[in-house]
Formats: sequence, structure tokens, C-alpha cells
Amino acid sequence: MQLSLWATLLAACFVISFTPGAGAINTMGNSLNVGFRRSIWGILGQQAALIVHILIVAAGLGVLVAGSPLAFEVIRYAGAAYLVYLGIRQLLAKPQPPAAADDGGAEDGEGDADGVDTNEGEPDDARQAPAGSAESRWSMFRRGLWVNLLNPKAIVFFLAFLPQFIRPEQPLLPQYLIVGLTVVVVDVIVMWGFFAVAAHGLRRFTGSVRGQRVLNSVFGSLFIGVGVLLAVVH
Repeated sequence: MQLSLWATLLAACFVISFTPGAGAINTMGNSLNVGFRRSIWGILGQQAALIVHILIVAAGLGVLVAGSPLAFEVIRYAGAAYLVYLGIRQLLAKPQPPAAADDGGAEDGEGDADGVDTNEGEPDDARQAPAGSAESRWSMFRRGLWVNLLNPKAIVFFLAFLPQFIRPEQPLLPQYLIVGLTVVVVDVIVMWGFFAVAAHGLRRFTGSVRGQRVLNSVFGSLFIGVGVLLAVVH
């Protein structure tokens, strides 16, 4: 792939990744709930879905999905329903009480008379994550996978997007590898380096029950809104 063509691909990937969508909402929600570092597992799930979409298009199945109204509609409504389900679950999530003050630290062996923080070896996210927010890495990965996988428009998008950067007269495998790697790396950078960081700045809201309710309402409504748009916008 020529350098100029790859530079165009790189710019296009950044523009696409910065466009808010279900993946961005999922990433911000994870960053708020479990912390910046652990939010990477949801992002990796989203990337796995992107790789699946690219493989589908590369194998020519994207043409089948795009040309089959029934298949497209079934997948589209399934994706919309899943996003609405995530939104409802977020809206109904029970806020966790703020962590208790460290008033019995010395008594419980969690600190000492000199005020030394015995937890300083722990990752920041482990100390900052709200109580009860121990969602497993696999759970976040799986949710990120389904959020992006149940979006048939991604297949149609890649069906229109990828051919712009593929030259049929050249070996196809290296070209698809370059495109796929570029798409994934850029999306990880944007999701983790922008959306997760932006949400991390809002973590002070998770320190109170009221703040958690507000954030659950906001992100739950966003998930539902994206799901509804996916269902009604053709």
C-alpha cells in the first residue's frame, strides 16, 4: 500500500472513530464504572467485533448481508434491541453507597499510626472504583463484542469503505492486514485515549448515590437512544 493511500486511510479512521456511537458510550460507561485501565477490556471486545466485520467483508459475505433485506433487518433489529436492553439495565442499576471512610484503618490493619498508605501498591483503578463494581474482564469484553457485532450497518459501511483502499491487482492479504490493523489501532487510541479519559474525569460523580443515579440515567438514555436510531433510521 502506498504511503499516501495509507495516510488517507489513517485520517479517515480517526474521523470515523471520533464519531460518537454505541462503542463510545460503552467505553465511557466502562471507564466510569470500573476505571480507566480496566475499560480496555470492553474496548478490546469492540475491536474483536470490528475484525469480524472486516473478515466478513473480505470473504464477500458483506455483499450477501447487504443484498438480503431479511438478513439485514433481522441483524439490525437484534442490535437495536441489545442496545435498548443495555440502556434499560443501566437505568435500573442500583447505585452503590460511597466507600466508607477509612476510620478504622489502623484497627483493621489497613494503615498505621504514621499514616502510611498500605494500598499504594494497588492500581489507581482498584482504589477509585466504586464499591460493588467488580465486573469481570470477560463480561466487559463480551459486552463490547456484542455492542459492535450486532450492528449490521458496520458491515455495509466496511463494504463501502474497504474497497477504497484495496487494489485488486496487488496481493489482497497484506492489504487487508494493513487496513484491519490501522482500523483497530486507531479505534483503540481514540476509545481509550479520548472517550475513556473524558469519562474518567467524571468519576467524582460516582462518589455519591445521587451522582451515580444521574450518570446511570444519562448513559442508559444514550444507549436507548442509539438503539432506537439504529432501528428507525434506514
